Amino acid sequence: MNPHEDGPKREVTATLVKVLVHRRSERGMRLEPYASRCVRAGEVHELVATDHTETAQGTRIDRVGFLGFAEITAAGVVDRGDEVWIGDRRVGVVLGFDGCHMPNHYNVLVHADPAPTGRDLALMPGERLVFRQGGPLPDAPGESFFEEHDIRA
Repeated sequence: MNPHEDGPKREVTATLVKVLVHRRSERGMRLEPYASRCVRAGEVHELVATDHTETAQGTRIDRVGFLGFAEITAAGVVDRGDEVWIGDRRVGVVLGFDGCHMPNHYNVLVHADPAPTGRDLALMPGERLVFRQGGPLPDAPGESFFEEHDIRA
């Protein structure tokens, strides 16, 4: 989210369709250069929690907890900095996107510390997921929004 360019937006909603229960400490995902992605109704994307905080393009993301897959029910724009809610729980904040599985799906990387799995959160298929507009995150190389602004998911 860029406060100099972005005004209000509607929430992007989704439904959890599969829960994942594993974690990895050397996953090797890479942050895409995009601070936002448009998503269409009917698309399915993977949600991956991480305790990493750096937002620079190409940042390697190793420590992850897999949350699950969600089907988008209301199209829109998902921005770095958006809050991620599943049911009535704020799970974390969108850190960025990894495209290693494209064109099949994006990995939506969600900052949460510690990084939970779907099992840790007792997630269930059918739960409602919402991406809510959040605050801006930096795009400059090496910057870490979470450390500099002291916010935690």
